[in-house]
Amino acid sequence: MEKSKKIILTGDRPTGRLHVGHYVGSLKRRVELQNSGEFDQIFIMIADAQALTDNADNPEKVRQNIIEVALDYLSCGLDPAKSTLFIQSQIPELTELTFYYMNLVTVSRLQRNPTVKNEIKLRNFEASIPVGFFAYPISQASDITAFKATTVPVGEDQLPMIEQTREIVRSFNHIYGEVLVEPDVLLPDNKACLRLPGTDGKAKMSKSLNNCIYLSDTQEEVKKKIMSMFTDPNHIRVEDPGCVEGNPVFIYLDAFCRDEHFKTHWPEYQNLDELKAHYTRGGLGDVKVKRFLNQVLQEELEPIRARRKAYEQNIPEVYRILKEGSICAQKAAAATLAEVKAAMKINYFDDEELIQAQAQKFRQQP
Repeated sequence: MEKSKKIILTGDRPTGRLHVGHYVGSLKRRVELQNSGEFDQIFIMIADAQALTDNADNPEKVRQNIIEVALDYLSCGLDPAKSTLFIQSQIPELTELTFYYMNLVTVSRLQRNPTVKNEIKLRNFEASIPVGFFAYPISQASDITAFKATTVPVGEDQLPMIEQTREIVRSFNHIYGEVLVEPDVLLPDNKACLRLPGTDGKAKMSKSLNNCIYLSDTQEEVKKKIMSMFTDPNHIRVEDPGCVEGNPVFIYLDAFCRDEHFKTHWPEYQNLDELKAHYTRGGLGDVKVKRFLNQVLQEELEPIRARRKAYEQNIPEVYRILKEGSICAQKAAAATLAEVKAAMKINYFDDEELIQAQAQKFRQQP
C-alpha cells in the first residue's frame, strides 16, 4: 500500500451548469491545489451515477449536463495534463467496491447520517427513499477509496459523509488487513466562500429558483442579475444607514473583491472595510455598490468565459479528454479492486497458491 503519495479526489453531480457558488466554494480552490505541486495525483469526477440516484427517470438531464460540467471545469483552469477528469459511470470497479462495502455498514448507521437526512428531506423522499440514494454514502466511500485519496476537499456540510468513509476504511482494514487509505478532509480556507446565497437573498442558489449566476452566463446576463440583486430591504433611501450583514451584494464582495479592485474601479475607497463603513453609516446607494460588484465579477469571469468559448468550438476534444481521463481512472480503480479482492480472498483465479493447494489436497485423497 502506497502511503507516501498525496492524492485528491473531488467532483460534482452533473445536474446543471455550475455557478459562481461552485466557483468560490470549490472550483477555484481545486485549480490552486492543482497548480500547487503538492499533490502526486488529482482525480476530478463527474458523478453521473450519483446524480441518477435521484434523477433515474430523467437520464437525458444527466447526459446533457456532462458536457456542461466538463466545459465549466476546463474553463476555470482545470488542466487535463495535471488533473484526471473522468466520468463516474465509466468506472465499473466503483460499483463492485460499493457492493462489498455494503456488508460493512448497517441501515441504522445510514439513517443517522445528518447529510443523508437533510438530503432526503430536501427531495421529499421521506415516504419513499430510493435504495441507491439511501446508500450513496457507501458509493462515495467507494469513489474515495478506489483512488486511495488522502485528501478530499469538501464543505462543512459534507463532513458526516467523509466520516462514514473513514468508518468503512477502518472496518475493512480491521477485518481484511491494511489495504484502504483513510482520507483527510480539506475545508475551504475562506469562510466568506463557504456558501454564496442566491441573488434573491435565499440561502442557496438553485436552478429552479432562478437565482444563480452561472459561470457560462454572458456579460449582459451577469450584469442584469447583479443589478436586480436583493440587498438590505430597510435601505430605502441613499441617506439611510445600511446593513452589510446578510446582504447578498456584500457577501459576494467578501468572496470576490480584492484591494486592487478599488484602485482600478473605485479609488474613492482603499478597501472593502471602508466601503462597508460608508454603507453602514448611510449616504451610499445600492446601485453604486452593485455597479462596483459587477465590475469585480466581470473581471473574474472574463477569462473563464474566453476559455469556455474556445472549448465550445471543439466539443469532440472535450469528450476525448473525458475518455482518456476515464481510462486512466479505471486503471487506478482496478488496481485497488484487485487488492481488495485479494484481501477478501475472492481472487480465485489469480491465486495460484490456492489452486495448487486444492489440487494437492484432492490428489492426496484415496
